Amino acid sequence: MLKQFSINVDYSINSGQVFLWKKDGNTWYGINGTDILAIKENPFEINSFSQRTLDFFREQDEFEKIIQSVSKYLVVRKAVMLFPGLRLLRQDPFQCYISFIISSNSSIQKIKMNLQLLCRKFGKRIVFGKKEFYLFPEPNKLAKATKNDLLNCGIGYRAKAVKEASLAVTKRQIDFNLLKKTNYKNAKDALLEIFGIGNKVADCIMLFSLDKLDAFPIDRWVLRILKKYYAEKFQFDGKSLTEKKYNEIHEKIVNHFGPYAGYAQQFLFKMERDLNQKKWL
Repeated sequence: MLKQFSINVDYSINSGQVFLWKKDGNTWYGINGTDILAIKENPFEINSFSQRTLDFFREQDEFEKIIQSVSKYLVVRKAVMLFPGLRLLRQDPFQCYISFIISSNSSIQKIKMNLQLLCRKFGKRIVFGKKEFYLFPEPNKLAKATKNDLLNCGIGYRAKAVKEASLAVTKRQIDFNLLKKTNYKNAKDALLEIFGIGNKVADCIMLFSLDKLDAFPIDRWVLRILKKYYAEKFQFDGKSLTEKKYNEIHEKIVNHFGPYAGYAQQFLFKMERDLNQKKWL
């Protein structure tokens, strides 16, 4: 069993969970809602513009127990060995929510560019560590945005979804604090009510910002993993992943990997993308 449970900042940030990050020397700088984080790895140090205390790397999770749980499975164990210190991140929920709505059918580089434009257009400019940043827009800013202003951020057909999703937050239809407290199914049902959010996007939002460690986002990369390593256990027929099929596969996945299935997904996703030499940030 692995003895290494330290945080690997590079692996964690470069694993498809976040987009508004950039490395300068040995420090990662990232936008996290209305805050900026500066993170060094050796020695590990995290500073924030707001000076708020936050558990961005989920250090309160029983990580050793989680790793022992998901490493019972050979392929996940291989991924854990390849990427020790990879952590799930606890992101600002609104930023995560909008980011993954924009991520639909897009590349990481394009998502990053679109989000940067959104921040410049609607976010507050600040200086932190002698560097200029634009905070992530607050919900009311995006709720009041015109269609043309949103389109100018390069998000195309997702502009309507971004506006409606933001309105849902301002109207308290979506309450992130309540979603954190409820179970996986109730949180997912609430998110799926929002225009532009499907199963995969909802699972990403829940796993990366709403503490649902049994969320297991399934996209083409994860389907590739399931077909490659688990073809007999998680059978998939047909070209499209219907909602019914998605829910059936998710249930089988949680039954197989257990309550920390989301951690297993992140290790597998990171491994498969890196094996295929796909670009990250």
